[in-house]
Amino acid sequence: MQALWMILAAFLFATMAVCVKIAAAWFNSAELVFYRGLLGMLFMWLLARQRGVRMATHYPWMHAWRSLIGVLSLGAWFYALAGLPLATAMTLNYMSSVWVAAFLVGGMLIAWNAKSGPAPRQGALVLTVMAGFAGVVLMLRPTIESSQVFAAIMGLLSGLTAALAYLQVMALGKMGEPELRTVFYFAVASAIAGGLGMLAVGAPGTLDWNWRHALWLLPVGLLAAIGQLCMTHAYSHGATLVVANLQYSGIVFGAVYSLLLFDERMPLAGWAGMALIVASGIAATVLRARAAPDAPAEEH
Repeated sequence: MQALWMILAAFLFATMAVCVKIAAAWFNSAELVFYRGLLGMLFMWLLARQRGVRMATHYPWMHAWRSLIGVLSLGAWFYALAGLPLATAMTLNYMSSVWVAAFLVGGMLIAWNAKSGPAPRQGALVLTVMAGFAGVVLMLRPTIESSQVFAAIMGLLSGLTAALAYLQVMALGKMGEPELRTVFYFAVASAIAGGLGMLAVGAPGTLDWNWRHALWLLPVGLLAAIGQLCMTHAYSHGATLVVANLQYSGIVFGAVYSLLLFDERMPLAGWAGMALIVASGIAATVLRARAAPDAPAEEH
């Protein structure tokens, strides 16, 4: 039963991505990050009051660093959603597990001292990382136009920075920080960073305000907050490994939305690349679970 909460969370995140893609026609990435953060901050503050969770923290700098990385990931993903097919942008963002595996391999090689013995055996992780990036090549090569190259780079960046944010969330979780507090500070940082971005690059959607267009901003914030709560509930009460792998159902939902709502077609090689990325992400999650079985939920 708890696995259904993760499937619901994946569905909500994919639906949020649809709203972001539609709203991107009138609002730039800075505006979308700002309103997503503002609405999420309000929602999390009300929920924290209801549950009696205090927002004061003993680790402000860790929250600041985690939030900075998370905002970069969010902004890059929103930019990719605006410039790429929905299924492609979703898949690149879900590369975070493969990036974490790459960090683990790199960290072990850096820590290894040749004088202390043979190199650590990490063949499975290396193959997982290689398979993930082979999937990226397969998915992007037949579908990306020259005008979409930068958006594709931003999509890859969103997955990379999401992996860094995930590692920071792990560290905060080990220190006993409540999930609500971590998500709240991330929402605060999103609102601040988005507001500064609006001042720096301009905010055409805000200056030329249209309530019909602005209605798309409401589900962006609410779906993200509710999806995060569903994900947290799934991780808190379900089998961690099963729940972690079910998050990839978000790619399936994104692919269905991409076909039905936006009529975005992908050649066979692109679907093969997507399947390879999903498989490598699941493999990376399994291998990572052996080292950190109590890892917290990843955020979107």
